Amino acid sequence: MTSARRSTTFLGLAAASTLALAGCAGGTAADQGGGDVISVVASTNVYGQIAEAIGGDLVEVTSIVSNESQDPHSFEASARDQLTVADADLIIENGGGYDAFIDALIDSSGSQAPVVTAVEHSHDWPENDGHAEESDDEDDTAGEAAEADDAADSESDDHDHADHEHVEGFNEHVWYDPHTVAHLAEEIAEELAELSPENAAAFTANADAFVAEVEQLEASLAEIDANHAGAQVFLTEPVPAYLVAAAGLVNVTPDAFSEAVEEGQDVAPATLLESIALFEDDQVSVVITNAQTAGAETAQIVGEADGRGIPSIAFSETVPEGQTYISWMQANIEALNGALTE
Repeated sequence: MTSARRSTTFLGLAAASTLALAGCAGGTAADQGGGDVISVVASTNVYGQIAEAIGGDLVEVTSIVSNESQDPHSFEASARDQLTVADADLIIENGGGYDAFIDALIDSSGSQAPVVTAVEHSHDWPENDGHAEESDDEDDTAGEAAEADDAADSESDDHDHADHEHVEGFNEHVWYDPHTVAHLAEEIAEELAELSPENAAAFTANADAFVAEVEQLEASLAEIDANHAGAQVFLTEPVPAYLVAAAGLVNVTPDAFSEAVEEGQDVAPATLLESIALFEDDQVSVVITNAQTAGAETAQIVGEADGRGIPSIAFSETVPEGQTYISWMQANIEALNGALTE
């Protein structure tokens, strides 16, 4: 992974300081409101960290997948994980077939806890009937969102997880889409408020602070768009595709290549040759790999890029130790910007 120059125009320490204040707000509410700490179980530490930012000291979060050595796609849950889910007051998952293990744990544990599903807030999720789409009419948008929330609550109550199976053609890595994450944060705050009404104001304040930081991430992506719109990137896997699109960049990776790598299959020779040909004549500006997976084809692509002086960077599927969701995404955006300006 090449080192990217840090840009002073991007988010500095503001993200960390604002989230620290959000955590303090949660702690103050706990001191004033009292009551039991809410047990939150997240499929990965991406969603666990977001829950911590919104819940502060009022929540105790357990993330089933929490480090880079664990692949959520193929994760095998344990009996301990089943007990953890059984005791949860709130469960947060990605959905879309990404973390199917959490649905299996919900079913096997008999958990009746409400389930927040991130993909339901994505523009691209085929089952949401467009509830996440923006509208010029704020009242219409609010009404559509309320209907979608009611539908999501109903699905959670019924513990019907059939729609969480992998959906062909849908990119389930929605935590790389700031817009989706902002709406997810708002739903988490609403669910926490249902569980602890006396602390609703604290959850709302923390969510507002978090969403403000997400909007700063979006502003940084818009800056990349302004400076590098249309630049072509090669993604060995579709993990950061939403972030790349938000930055105004064009993913030129053949679908057959990224799908094979993501599924742990060999890339067909013809597809590999098609991919390598993209590096001729400086068509590709940056290569982005998945830090949590590796393979011969990925190594060959990185080698081709290195040989032509094309930078490559690696993004992960879990939050690195010591980072928050915001600081992690900030670092990813800065790395992307740095690679594009090399």
